[in-house]
Amino acid sequence: MNAATAARRGWTYVPMTVLAAFFLFPIVFMVAASLKTDHQIFADMNSLKAFLPVGDLSLANYAAVFDRVPFWRFLGNTLFVTFMVTAFGLIVNSMCGYALARMRWKGRGLVFGLIIATLILPFDTTIVPMVYLVANLPWVGFDGLTPVLEFGWLNTYRVQIIPFIVNAFSIFLFAQYFTSLPKGLEEAAAIDGAGWLRTYWRIIVPLSKPVFATVAILTVVTSPATWNAYLWPLMTVQSEELRPVMVGVQYFFQLDTAWGEVMAYITMITVPMVIVFLVFQRAFIQSIASAGMKD
Repeated sequence: MNAATAARRGWTYVPMTVLAAFFLFPIVFMVAASLKTDHQIFADMNSLKAFLPVGDLSLANYAAVFDRVPFWRFLGNTLFVTFMVTAFGLIVNSMCGYALARMRWKGRGLVFGLIIATLILPFDTTIVPMVYLVANLPWVGFDGLTPVLEFGWLNTYRVQIIPFIVNAFSIFLFAQYFTSLPKGLEEAAAIDGAGWLRTYWRIIVPLSKPVFATVAILTVVTSPATWNAYLWPLMTVQSEELRPVMVGVQYFFQLDTAWGEVMAYITMITVPMVIVFLVFQRAFIQSIASAGMKD
């Protein structure tokens, strides 16, 4: 590698390093502040010490988190809801995408267009009607072994899971990827006597691992009901036994705000996701790239 090539590469890395540092600083500050007292945090705010683990350090803020909130309960709720939304979402949205991309039926284009049109509606504009709707939806419960018709989904796991299983963007990604697969796959399967469901499960799904991985990652990170869920469970779940970790943040602002404890709690719910991304970043990038490619 000659000097000119090295210089060009160096100038490429400089802005990338600056940009990476810009996004990394809040995380570094968060972790450093979680080890300090409130007095130390504010004393260091006017210097680079705010980003360094120096001064009066301890793990007392992390211990205090467990006194403030039922952290493990919140974490368990988040993991359960995230798993259910992601798992059922992969099944339902992929089947919808398959029907739109590979099957021919009247009105298919109109339905697909309506699904895409819903993407322009911000979630914040539909949340109030959704809350009213789920507050009056029926559900079959059980009194012992006797089925009982109930109304209202508030304060349940289902209000955090069912409304977010179907996702327009996930359907779009699946449909786009399935469209790129060779038409001969279904023709060969039909000759062997396979129906649509068997073709989907035995042929399409094994060939579509990249888009399944992409949708799973995006669902975990971006869905209003999964890891980052805050506004929806705040409005629909009042029971502490059912709330996710993000709602737990508000517990630290109800009385005297201890910023060291706030930073400790946020670190506990942020760093695991950062570690997961760093470990699987290659697979994440490859799945995104593969999902966007067509043969």
